This record gives sequence, C-alpha cells and structure tokens, in this order.
Amino acid sequence: MKRIFFTLICLMLFKTIFAVEGMWIPALLKKFNIEEMQKMGFKLTAEDIYDVNHASMKDAIVLFGSGCTGEVISNDGLLITNHHCGFGQIQKHSTLAHDYLTDGFWAKNRSEELVNPGLSVQFLIKMEEVTREVTKGIKEDMKEDELKTLIASNIDAIKKSYAGKSDYKVDVKPLLYGNQYFAYIYEVFRDVRLVGAPPASIGKFGGDTDNWVWPRHTGDFSLFRIYAGKDNKSASYSPNNQPYHPKKFFPINLTGIREGDFTMVFGFPGSTQEYLPSLAVRLLIEKSNPNKVDARTIKLGILEKQMAADPKVRIQYASKYAGVSNSWKKWQGETKGLVRLHAIEKKEQQELEFSKWVSQDTQREKKYGTILENFKKNYAELSDIQIAYDLYNETILRGSDVFGLIARFDQLAQLVNDTIKFNRQKKTIAEVLPGFFKDYDGPTDQLILPALLKLYFERVDPKHLPEKLISRKSDLINSTWVQKIYKKSVFADSLKIRSLLSGISAKKLKKLQKDELYSLYTTISDYYIKNIDPTFQRLSQEILKTQKAYMAAILEMKQDQRLMADANLTLRVTYGKIEGYEPMDGVYYQYYTTLKGMINKHNPNIADYVVPEKLKQLYQARDYGIYKNPAGELPIAFCASNHTTGGNSGSPVINANGELIGVNFDRCWEGTMSDVLFDPERCRNIALDIRYALFIIDKYAGAGYLLKEMNLIR
Repeated sequence: MKRIFFTLICLMLFKTIFAVEGMWIPALLKKFNIEEMQKMGFKLTAEDIYDVNHASMKDAIVLFGSGCTGEVISNDGLLITNHHCGFGQIQKHSTLAHDYLTDGFWAKNRSEELVNPGLSVQFLIKMEEVTREVTKGIKEDMKEDELKTLIASNIDAIKKSYAGKSDYKVDVKPLLYGNQYFAYIYEVFRDVRLVGAPPASIGKFGGDTDNWVWPRHTGDFSLFRIYAGKDNKSASYSPNNQPYHPKKFFPINLTGIREGDFTMVFGFPGSTQEYLPSLAVRLLIEKSNPNKVDARTIKLGILEKQMAADPKVRIQYASKYAGVSNSWKKWQGETKGLVRLHAIEKKEQQELEFSKWVSQDTQREKKYGTILENFKKNYAELSDIQIAYDLYNETILRGSDVFGLIARFDQLAQLVNDTIKFNRQKKTIAEVLPGFFKDYDGPTDQLILPALLKLYFERVDPKHLPEKLISRKSDLINSTWVQKIYKKSVFADSLKIRSLLSGISAKKLKKLQKDELYSLYTTISDYYIKNIDPTFQRLSQEILKTQKAYMAAILEMKQDQRLMADANLTLRVTYGKIEGYEPMDGVYYQYYTTLKGMINKHNPNIADYVVPEKLKQLYQARDYGIYKNPAGELPIAFCASNHTTGGNSGSPVINANGELIGVNFDRCWEGTMSDVLFDPERCRNIALDIRYALFIIDKYAGAGYLLKEMNLIR
C-alpha cells in the first residue's frame, strides 16, 4: 500500500479566516495550518508549538491521568489542570475529618504536597508517521483476520524498534479509520502530588446544573506537581524525589483578553466521529443516546437522595456522581443539537453527492459502489443489538458497585488454569478492595441494582435476555428481595470478601456460584458474552471496515480540501477566536463572566450555588489585586470558538504570543454535537480565566508563595 500523506487532505489556499473546525496534528502545522493561524493573529511559528529538537509548547503539556490534559506553569514542575480532572485524587484524600472536597486543600510547602498512587502524566517526546511500516505486506485479497494479525504484528515490530533507545512509552494509533498511522513516543512520570484545590463551592460552583452551560462561574482548576529522580528523569515515588524541571513551561498573561482575540487550545481531545453515515447518526439520536440517558437518570436520582441524606455518602459518591452526570447531560445536548442542525438530513445529502461522484467513474463504482449498501445492511441488523449493548453497559457493567466487584472475581475464575495471570488478578483485587469499600454504601447500591434491572428487562428485546431470568423479573426488580440477597452475599461484606480472597482457590471460586448476587451477575454476563457480544463485535468490525473504505473514498473525492482526522486522545491543536454566541433567537451571550455574576447566583438553599463567605467578603471589599480587568471586575471564565471535546479538559488556552490565558474545562450545551457535526455559530469551548485561578490561589487561599515560581506577564 502506498504511503499516505496529508497532501490528500489539506488545502494550502485559504479562502476565509474564521472560527476553524478541526483538531490538527501539531507535527503538520507548518505544512498545513500555520499560515492560516498567523493570518488570524498568531505571532509565533509552527516550531514554537511543536519541535522535536528544541523546547516548544508541546514540552509543557501532559496527558493527565487517563483522559485529561494539564500544563506546566513553573520551572519546578507545577502543573495546572481542572478541578474535575483532579477530583478523584481530591476525593480519595478526603475524609469526614479532612473534607478537602468541601474545604479545599492547599499545601503550605512542598513537604505537605499529597502523594497520589496510580496517577501519572505523560509528555509527548515526538510523533512520527508510520503508515508504510504498519501496512507493510498487506494484500487486497487478505481476509479480515489475516489483515488484523498482520497489522498487529507490524505495530508490535514498530514498538520493538524503539526498545533499547530509551525507556519511553510507545503508542501506535490509526487515523482516518486506519488509512493512516502515527507512532507517539511519551515520557511517563509516576510521582505526581496534589498541591492545591479550591473547595467544591468554587471548583464545582454551579454543580451539575451548570455543567455544559454558558454563562459559567466555575473555578474549575487544581494544582499538582511533577516529581522526578535526581537525574530529572521519571522515577517511582520516593521521598527523595525532586521537583521536575521541564524543558518548557507556560508564561502566564495577566493583561487579559478581548473579543476577537486569537486563541489556541493545545491538548489531548479524546474522541470525535465527524464522518459517521446518516444511519449511524439516526441510531445515535433515536436509540443509543435516549437509552443511556434514561439509565443514568435513574441512577442519578437515587444518588442525589442518598447523598443529600448522609454526609458520609456524599463524600463516598461525589466522584462517582460527577462521572455519571457528565455524559448524561452531554448526550442530551448532543441529541438536541443534532436534531436542530438536521444532522441526519445533512448526512443523507452528503451521501447523495457521494453516490453521484462514485457513479461517474467505473473504477470508483467497482471500488466504492457497495459502501452505502453495506452500511444499510449492517446498521439494520445492529439496531436492536445496540440497545442490548448500551443497556448492558449502563445497567450491568456500570450500574451497581457490587456488580463491578463481582466482575473482577469472575475474571479471576476465568484464570484458574494460568497461575501467573491468576496471581496478578488476585493482587489487583487485593489492591482495589480498600478503596472500593471506602467509597461503597450498601443501602445505596441496593436501591440502584433493582431500579436498573427493571429498565434492562423493559427495554431489551426478550430474545436478547436469558430465559431463566425473565420468569424471575418480579423478584429482580423488587428492592426488598434484593436487600435480602445482599445480606447473604459475601460481596457486600468487606471482612468476608477479604477473608475469601486471602485463601482463594479454584474450589472456593466454584462455590461462589451459590452466592445469589454472583449467580445473578454471571447469568446475565455469561449470556451477554455468549449470545450478544459476538454479534455486536462482528457488526462493529463490518461497519469499521466499511467506514475505512468510506473514509478512503472521501479523501479521494475531496483531495483538494482540508479534512481533519478524528480525535483519538493524541496531542492536537485547535484554534479560533474569543467570542460570544447566540444560543437561541433573540438571546446573545457575551464572551466573559465575572465574580459579580457568581455573587448574583448565590442561593443559600441550593448547595451548588452557595458562595463561600470569604469570597463574598473579597467581593464586597473589591479586593481583586492585580487580577481585575480594565473595568475593575474580577473575570472568572470566557468562551471561544475552539473545536474541543472530552480530553481537552485542563488544556491550556493560549494567546497569540504563546502565553497562558486560561484553562479549558467545558463546552456550551448548544454545541455538544460538535463530536459529530460542528456548528461554528454555536460551538464554543468554555475556559477558566487564568486571572481568577491566580486570585483564588493568592487572595482566597493565601498560597501566594506559589506565584513566586511562575512567570507572570503584566
């Protein structure tokens, strides 16, 4: 297969300069984007953003944990990301005695910074196109299994080619549905300590009500520090480790922002699906999103009541609730936006144009003529299976906490004949148990399970359910009956489960089948794995194969146009301008918010809108220091027309001079369909104004010593 270059997908002549759709590959900016960026106001070069041989912005950006972005803001490894990105760590350190969620946390010095086992950050060292290497040996008549095996073997060989050269981590990922491949080389740091976080009344102000909403008044940030060995290289945690000295860190701009300013977001966007066919969008709108939303609505309703009634449960489930709620609200906005934009009809029109283009050439007809028919056939079969897949994931795998624990033991049971893997899984469970029971409440879980099982049995076609459970439906959705089996189950008792694990054996695992909770879980999961998942995976592979051909055809059809590669949690650049928007007819939102707006939202009767007393005092005194804007206001957040998605949480928002002006943390609800269809009129990213973060650190928290290690541009 010939090497694929982005000359197939990029246009060198720019007709207009406006908010730009797309998440662009930093290694290719010089070739395809920098001219447009500079016309929009960017004052630096492509090498200032991405350079392998010299320090550049990429060296100040990290993949934070498994799905957020963070940026380094001092020469001593100080890192800023979102409060919601660090929320899991803040929650883990919180107890009733030290409630850092409610009160916030600020280390007075480096000896007080908190260690976070399991948390890591990754710096991208470089990226390289490896399409030729990955596709080496591929023949047109290859069977799918042979093709997958060959590609996997080639990728493994690429990873091994880096062995011995460094201790870096290497990922090889497809772009454009496998029409192109890149290798990504990372340096991973595993000693990352919590430095500071505002109280939830600031870091989560507005709570889930304001999530995905503009205007916003949330101080969504937290501070961490990266530590390294004495050689400044990655090292496991040690009290002897020293703050990491990065190749690059961001200077912080205090002069502020104006509407129309150039702005750039540089981070790790997770996933987009801009090239889905109309049938996929229809399935998303009509079945997939509604079912997932309904499942999470049930779970959130139970959690809200339980958390409101017990402070301990509130702490235990704070992080879980946030995780459930985030996608729940996003899916609703996405559906509404896709319907408003007539996304199905637009995709159908694109497919008509595609069919016309294909029919104009006999070679194209031979190569691409069956694509749309293949989509039609596979999506027709997928429809009911998708419902079973979505609800199995939402109600069984991600529903009850105890089901999640049982799943780990079920995996252990599958490994009894492999001593090494068995012992590894046993060790993993032992490490998970303390945290599991710290954040587990039996009465809450006992309410969640029957409520979600009821939805599962109501929505999934009976032919996709195990027969022996259908007749027991009345018991399974009865909370009283469920409470009885919880009382009998070893999995709801921390002492019993620890005792069981310490002397676990194949014989004891077999006896677990008599545990009613274990039996219930395995009956559902075994049936799903045997009867539903194979069909879902087969159809998914068929659709992916067709999607790859569709993408190749689009690249050929639009070879004189610039097309973005979908996000895949790799480093990307997106750019636009600071601007407000019109969410609906007759309404216009300005581009920034202030502390005054937060004070106006204050409501002592609604937990999400309670402003801390000290912050009210600072407002009344107008004690804003150097962080106020020219109008004398204290800015909190701003919105801009950068194309972002999940994973961009915590990303630096950078001005035309390469200085940090904000920290990205959300999108507006009216624009959440941008993962599928971008609307430049209403798609806006939401960012914390960096001046507000510094104000909170300095004036509110009294941790101004941290500002001394930053480079503040006034």
